[in-house]
Amino acid sequence: MAITNYGLRPVTTSKVTMSGSSAQSSAMGASIQYARLVSDANCHYAIGTNPTATTSSVYLPAGEIEVIKISEGEKVAGICASGNLYVTSLTE
Repeated sequence: MAITNYGLRPVTTSKVTMSGSSAQSSAMGASIQYARLVSDANCHYAIGTNPTATTSSVYLPAGEIEVIKISEGEKVAGICASGNLYVTSLTE
């Protein structure tokens, strides 16, 4: 599968360990406009300053990559039975 970076530069990646309840990433820094999400398990995610992911949140299949718009101070929360959500902050 070909992956494009959309002209964005990765800054940092954090691993969010999910085990049946919502877990959050760290807050995005000042120059971050986007985040790249990929999980090693089917999961759901939510975005906000203090987000809680539920099984009604946005679905992300295992191994799929999603690039989302995100603002300074926001976090990504993920939930699944057991797995890891990798959140890479991106800048232009």
